[in-house]
Amino acid sequence: MSRLAIFIDGGYLDKLASEEFRLRVDYKKFVSEVANVIRAETEGPLDLLRTYYYNCLPYQSDPPTSMEKRQFAAKRSFFEALTRLSRFSVRQGRLAFRGNDSQGKPIFQQKRVDLMLGLDFALLSGKSQISHAALVAGDSDFIPAVEFAKQEGIVVWLFHGPIKNKKGASTFARELWDVADERFELAQSFANIVSKSK
Repeated sequence: MSRLAIFIDGGYLDKLASEEFRLRVDYKKFVSEVANVIRAETEGPLDLLRTYYYNCLPYQSDPPTSMEKRQFAAKRSFFEALTRLSRFSVRQGRLAFRGNDSQGKPIFQQKRVDLMLGLDFALLSGKSQISHAALVAGDSDFIPAVEFAKQEGIVVWLFHGPIKNKKGASTFARELWDVADERFELAQSFANIVSKSK
């Protein structure tokens, strides 16, 4: 039997959901639809091993403001809800403050997220625990993990945002798109299916 693992860069999907589609993602629906897209192209049954979700809790200053505390608690509650979904694992990195930009807006950088995703991706591929991998991401940092998985015989699907965003820029690295075996654009029609009911 073919087996699938889904790897979601939570920061990437959050950005697409808010900036491109203006919706809240229902992750149970999202995982089901990603699996259905791959099943439609795969001969025979396809089992979902697990979904791996990577993101960071919001930054908190020392001492944290009341707004930072609320945002932190809400995101932690959201991560806990995700872990209760069937076959769902949440991997948390850390958000680091990197100063302010020229307009005084704070600059934050995710730490450990890309590395954890790449390691999990390569580990499952190298142990032959999966035959298919769905990567929901847009960062070229994942190219080495994708190339390794392909060498191990894994079919790698890239689920990416629109080719051009509303400002005319790409929502993913073209080099990542090039290295994937199969590609699926997360268009508005797909977003509508996986939207959380109000």
